[in-house]
Amino acid sequence: MCGIAGFVDRAADPGQRNRDVAVVHQMCAAIRHRGPDDEGSHVEPGVALGMRRLSIIDLVSGSQPIRNEDGSVWLVFNGEVYNYPQLRTDLEARGHRFYTESDTETIVHAYEEWGDQAIARLRGMFGLALWDRNNRRLILARDRSGIKPLHYALVGDRLYFGSEIKAILAAGVPRELDAGALDHYLSFLYTPSDRSIFRDVQKLPPGHLLEWRDGRVRVSKYWELPGRETFPGTDAEAAEALGTVLRDAVRCHMLSDVPLGAFLSGGIDSSLVVGLMAEVSSQPVQTFSIGFDEPAYDELEHARVVARHFGTDHHEYVVKPDGLAILDDLVSHFDEPFGDSSAIPTWYVSQIASRHVTVVLSGDGGDELFGGYDRYVPHPRVALFDRVPVPGRYRAAAAAWPRLPHGTRGKNFLRHVSRNVEGRYVDAIALFQPDEKAALLNADVRRTLGRSDPDATLLARFARLGDLPWASRMMHVDFETYLPDDVLTKVDRMSMAHSIEARVPLLDNEVVELAASLPAHMKIRGLVRKHALKAVARTLLPPAILERPKQGFGVPLGVWFRGHLRELFGDVLRSASTRQRAYFDRSFVDRMVDEHLAGRRDHTMRLWQLVMFELWHRQYLDRPAQPAATRTPRTTVEVGTSQAG
Repeated sequence: MCGIAGFVDRAADPGQRNRDVAVVHQMCAAIRHRGPDDEGSHVEPGVALGMRRLSIIDLVSGSQPIRNEDGSVWLVFNGEVYNYPQLRTDLEARGHRFYTESDTETIVHAYEEWGDQAIARLRGMFGLALWDRNNRRLILARDRSGIKPLHYALVGDRLYFGSEIKAILAAGVPRELDAGALDHYLSFLYTPSDRSIFRDVQKLPPGHLLEWRDGRVRVSKYWELPGRETFPGTDAEAAEALGTVLRDAVRCHMLSDVPLGAFLSGGIDSSLVVGLMAEVSSQPVQTFSIGFDEPAYDELEHARVVARHFGTDHHEYVVKPDGLAILDDLVSHFDEPFGDSSAIPTWYVSQIASRHVTVVLSGDGGDELFGGYDRYVPHPRVALFDRVPVPGRYRAAAAAWPRLPHGTRGKNFLRHVSRNVEGRYVDAIALFQPDEKAALLNADVRRTLGRSDPDATLLARFARLGDLPWASRMMHVDFETYLPDDVLTKVDRMSMAHSIEARVPLLDNEVVELAASLPAHMKIRGLVRKHALKAVARTLLPPAILERPKQGFGVPLGVWFRGHLRELFGDVLRSASTRQRAYFDRSFVDRMVDEHLAGRRDHTMRLWQLVMFELWHRQYLDRPAQPAATRTPRTTVEVGTSQAG
């Protein structure tokens, strides 16, 4: 695993070499945590490719950047390609000559052979940058599911790129807030799939490829989740096929020259991954779990059941309220405001894992692919409302809820049931609703936003999915948004903060393709979710794990913030610096804090969002931006071998 960074410029001035070397070194230094083992770069007029290496495969000769035979194609790569042995055999038969044993070199020769179509042949996770000198074009590409991140910024004639935004900022890219991204964050806990909180920095979406040529940028989609449920078999045949691809995926993901283990929550997804690892491992699997001192949130006993069942070498840690001492570290590693509080346990489970292993497998992706979230089945109260034979009930609800004052009991329910199914989905996942943001944001911010509408942008994703069952449509949208922008972002940043590589076998290409082909009724049967996945798990897991209700990776913030940490909301949100920014209406924030601390309403997650935004602002906008370095780095690698970044 690696972190990559660099830039390309229309101006190819040999006289700028020392400056370019210094800039790419500064960019790499900002993401040293992603690869503490080595740094390499390739610099030529107008081009700089850099990487930080975490040694996983080909430990002896594994430095990047990597090149082709004549040095006309160069690559930096963050990720793993699990089908590289097959690709390598094919490419060698076609006359390509390799000088390393790494998967990274396979990509270079695949590009020579198949051009941009090579990206779709890669089975794995990646963010990569490839420089084609003969055609003076740079290619950026990101894996299908968005497991690995990739950001870019076009400033004048120069395109910067980096695994993390901090690498791009280190090059001197302006730090100006994108109000539309803030609006999206307030709605959904994270910034948009193709933008960032910084106006000049964008994300390359999952399954996309970016081409830079002569100062022009073109972004195109090379893959999307199939939209047809074509599996022709029975439930039993689906379980058999799924078991086969899952076993193969886990086996491929265990390829490593360094110690590896697994995150274990005690839920079905992570437990299934551990069980499949145990089938093929010659030694006890090392497992890592996090718990809380609040029983309603603690899953350690469930994880212990699985660990005992498979005889793992088990490690665990209990997070207490003082665990929030890491808040500044969280903010630093995300680069943007990030409102999902499960980043806290993910930080700690990564920390304990890093003391024992360099690679971990996780169970992420199972909910989005196989129907695991509560929102995929009707809520009992909503279902009851829909069945009540009262003419005009939807129109009445739509007319009533806007007239009710903020905080009135029943207002949120009436708003929810007044909407169509797509609107109910957005309503269910949003933190601040549009009418609440209108009260929260001050007039200047609202004017800046103009017609920004995160809800409408999300709703537009449903348009191309009209032929699928409703549950499948929700899963598709979650796969495209919540999974990469929240779940996978969280796992990538928290694992890389501790210099370990997190792999996601449930998001293997073959697993994803098969899951997308399964009809909705094979995933959700009545109120039973993950039906097909549970059929596979039933052959491996203890009944107690299969039958337990879904708990999620919750954090007892509400308990903490009414106890030991009750003053944090007020101290941060009522501070002089926060007031002076004036992004938010002071009286609205004060009312939320007062209602929460008095126990009249639970605003935990909303206040947490505002706190994280404020702490981000202090780190990234209040502090003066550091200029790009001008010193010459200790070493610069012009030509070298490579490994999986």
